[in-house]
Amino acid sequence: MIRISGITIPDNKKIKIALTHVFGIGRNICIKILKSTNIDPEKKAKDLSVDDVNAIQGVIDKEYKIEGDLKREISNNIKRLREVGSWRGMRHAHSLPIHGRSKTNSRTKRGNVRKTMGSGRKSASAKT
Repeated sequence: MIRISGITIPDNKKIKIALTHVFGIGRNICIKILKSTNIDPEKKAKDLSVDDVNAIQGVIDKEYKIEGDLKREISNNIKRLREVGSWRGMRHAHSLPIHGRSKTNSRTKRGNVRKTMGSGRKSASAKT
């Protein structure tokens, strides 16, 4: 079982996929890390040596923000937008979509409410 930056990496997956379990490391960054450490991306995570794991850990620590630091930076950016009172900050505060088409994309927040002529109408046979 391999641990990188406090995250347990799955043993049975290729290292180029397994590294993406760390928050802040995607496919492209993973490939850059593996190229800089000269590790085969097709190798399974369980086949890595201790030296390989230490090399990966060293590159990640030097060059990238991951996990807690990255989450803290993102939340600070959102907090700043809210304090300034920007449009994006207000949308974050109300848990609404930040960009784009809010008529359909805010259904997650509003529920599946479709405001059409027939919605909410009682049938003709219902008592008034």
